[in-house]
Amino acid sequence: MVRDKLPNGEYILEMQHITKDFSGVKALEDVTFRVKRGEVHALVGENGAGKSTLMKIMSGVYPKGTYTGKIILDGEEKQFSNIKNSEKSGIVIIYQELGLIHSMTICENVFLGNEIINNGYIDWNAQFIRCRELLKQVKLEEEIQTVVGNLGTGKQQLIEIAKALSKDVKILILDEPTASLTEEDSKNLLKLIGSLKEEGITCIFISHKLSEVMSIADTITVLRDGKTVISKQKSEMTQAAMVSYMVGRELVELYPRQEHTIGEVYFEVEGLSVDNPENPNKKLLDNVNIKVRKGEIVGIAGLMGAGRTEMALAVYGALSAKAKGNLIIEGTKFKLMSNPSQAIKHGIGYVTEDRKENGLVLSNDIKTNLTISSLDKMLKNGIINSNLENKKAKESIEQFNVKASSMFQTVGNLSGGNQQKVVLGKTIMAEPKILFLDEPTRGIDVGSKYEIYQLINKLLMQGISIVVISSELPEVIGISDRIYVMCEGRIAGELDFSKDEITQEKLLKLMAGGE
Repeated sequence: MVRDKLPNGEYILEMQHITKDFSGVKALEDVTFRVKRGEVHALVGENGAGKSTLMKIMSGVYPKGTYTGKIILDGEEKQFSNIKNSEKSGIVIIYQELGLIHSMTICENVFLGNEIINNGYIDWNAQFIRCRELLKQVKLEEEIQTVVGNLGTGKQQLIEIAKALSKDVKILILDEPTASLTEEDSKNLLKLIGSLKEEGITCIFISHKLSEVMSIADTITVLRDGKTVISKQKSEMTQAAMVSYMVGRELVELYPRQEHTIGEVYFEVEGLSVDNPENPNKKLLDNVNIKVRKGEIVGIAGLMGAGRTEMALAVYGALSAKAKGNLIIEGTKFKLMSNPSQAIKHGIGYVTEDRKENGLVLSNDIKTNLTISSLDKMLKNGIINSNLENKKAKESIEQFNVKASSMFQTVGNLSGGNQQKVVLGKTIMAEPKILFLDEPTRGIDVGSKYEIYQLINKLLMQGISIVVISSELPEVIGISDRIYVMCEGRIAGELDFSKDEITQEKLLKLMAGGE
């Protein structure tokens, strides 16, 4: 039974009986969400579970009248008509895609839209003083006049938090805050959230990284299919139970390994070097050599900036102007590919780490996205055979279990997990023999991750060799047969699963440049 009154101010926020639909389809149905004062409350669920919709209602993106139910803040019912209203009440949300202006300074960004005004003018001295205080609070050692575009993602995330703190925040909502951060930046951010909690700020933490949820949360609420499944203290919840609540079934293991036969060396990268246009004295890649066997999963681990993505792009022919080296495919040596089309013809596939920017045309439908790299296989007398194109698209949708109304649904309207399946389907339709997957599960929920791992296993059984680049150490450990560790553009070490060499401690040491 949901109570309609707050017990003695124990809860700073309660959302009661929230229901919202879009064109008759319920996104949220009778959802109750209660947050205790001064806690870190994790909100988890698969993509499409309703997390973002609930937060948009709380923050005024979806104003009163577009949903039913109540929002009670500090014991008073609130009706927010826009984001400004919710921010005045102390609710601030930081989205996964940061909202900073890269050409502006830190100070300008922190007070953008919330300037300190004195006699009708911006009081820059007051802003400078306050900005330095805020940067100290979030533990960011940068000059306030530094242009934001010159800073890394981790520091930009801290600026977003400083910006929130400038608005006298009571409830800070962090939506996938570590999705694009390095391991070190993620740890620092989680420590900062702990510090903010000690200062009395209530945090709502949304993340697909369940290990982070278990490390930082006091309370965990699970949404599934637009409904509240359960809300429990972290001490009463295990990670396995959380997964089960999220997907509605038990996943035997997060990283399903399938027995497979590893053959002879199929693919080699030999002496790969890539020049750094910003620093001629330091290469992006320096004499990188790797080998991949038939039917093998090779992991590539390393800190952000270690050269992992540059290695994959160079192999795929996307850095030909700056790259030197050779590829050896089934014993035949080739110069590096001059462009992606040539790489595809030689059986090399690449799934980008940024599906929205580089992997998909979000305004186009599923069919067009799936077949765009394989249209040459669908020509008849120089004209695209639309029946064959539709057939291939339908087969791919079924093979990769893309959840959509039809092949003509706009890709931009799909969940992150289904978008990733379309990118995979597009790449596989070109019939690669070796497949580079760059952060294949970034920003997708645990159920979709499990499906991606199962798809990887299926591709493996088809004889495709797979190289997985991942920032998530449990993931790269959980699915790889061997792991190459990169550090500052070089291969720092190689670890083999079959020899029991792979541990998180060894990986971290090699990533940091140790032996």
